[in-house]
Amino acid sequence: MLCIHGGAGSGKTLAVNVCLRGLEPDEDVRRIAFRARPTARAVRHELFTALDLAGQPPRHPSEFDGPLKTALAERPRTFLVDEAQWFNGEAFEYFRYLWDDLSMRLAVIFVGGEGCYTVLRREPMLFSRMFIWQHVTRLAPDEVAERVPLFRPVWAGADPAGIAFADQHAAHGNFRSWARLTAHVRLALARAGRERVDRKVLGWAFGRLGGFA
Repeated sequence: MLCIHGGAGSGKTLAVNVCLRGLEPDEDVRRIAFRARPTARAVRHELFTALDLAGQPPRHPSEFDGPLKTALAERPRTFLVDEAQWFNGEAFEYFRYLWDDLSMRLAVIFVGGEGCYTVLRREPMLFSRMFIWQHVTRLAPDEVAERVPLFRPVWAGADPAGIAFADQHAAHGNFRSWARLTAHVRLALARAGRERVDRKVLGWAFGRLGGFA
């Protein structure tokens, strides 16, 4: 089990998905996400659905364990559990319960926001089983200068000073913000018939973004 955590828009889920495709392209990866605080029953239902088990989900929680364990023992599987900061102790405990079964070859990757580490830290039995903790932070200015030109061709020929200006006033080292800005910059270049990013193009793109400073 491992945990990837960091601020919103830092590229955590994208990075995990890209790495999984690169490392294990044929691996059986099941992606699970909750947008509110799930109960253990909700976790069981989601796992039942994610594993494509036949029939209707059982009515009683104890009836889930047999089908889930049978399916998980068939072959190695990876659960990518997104928005893990929403979980409570009961929900986390169910993942630990499945992972501890020696008949299974199960990897669990928890991905969550900045509060994810704090939430998991409150669950000592699960916390002690974590093999890797990876904190994803904003890109530093030198990382922006190095990596943004590799992100999309539109930035490859851009003036480094322009990239630094865009990061300072709009993207702020946030990967999702860079993705949004890139989409607007490409549109601006197409509409203006330009080939290179300059301050005028950036100004037009900034006008389409909220909250830049």
